[in-house]
Amino acid sequence: MRRITTAQVHTSTTEDSLASSMPVLVSAPAGERQQVNVAMEDERRTQRKRCNLRFRLQRASHQSSNTERFIPGETMLWSQSLERLLSSKYGMATFQAFLKSEFSDENIEFWLICEDYKKIKSSFRLCSRAKKIYKTYIEAQAPKEINIDHKTRELIRRNMKTPNAVCFDEAQKIVYSLMEKDSYPRFLRSNIYRTLLDTASSVPHHFSS
Repeated sequence: MRRITTAQVHTSTTEDSLASSMPVLVSAPAGERQQVNVAMEDERRTQRKRCNLRFRLQRASHQSSNTERFIPGETMLWSQSLERLLSSKYGMATFQAFLKSEFSDENIEFWLICEDYKKIKSSFRLCSRAKKIYKTYIEAQAPKEINIDHKTRELIRRNMKTPNAVCFDEAQKIVYSLMEKDSYPRFLRSNIYRTLLDTASSVPHHFSS
């Protein structure tokens, strides 16, 4: 018979003690694992979007052309006023993209069309364009009807008999005010603008003054 020494008994007891004190690894329930996987996938998706946006900003900042170039730091200036935002080529495009994502881009479309409309010199083209704008944005149940009061709508309807360059001015002012008080503040709080601020801060500012 094999004799068990005191040292062997002590070693065995120590191993049993360590084994009993070690934490037992228990697999997380399937539901929790799925939630973790979804969260990780969302994070990866967000990172990919930021990388893609960062790449586009870097490419835009290095492109040389005779036209206006994107200046990464200008995104910070967009928060000064709606006028400052709309005066920027890229600010305008970003604001439009934001409004389209909210299915509320009829106001900015109307405002831009009015800006172009006032530049028309031909009376024939002015009359034709006025009727098209009226049918698209002004009359009741129009495809992209804007939110203006009845008095302004009726005034424009009467002006359609002899359209002039300023017949949409009052409606344009109302629409601008709506964007300034509603859409613009939402844009500044949006993920798209915050992501732009974040990514633009990491873009090297190699541009001409």
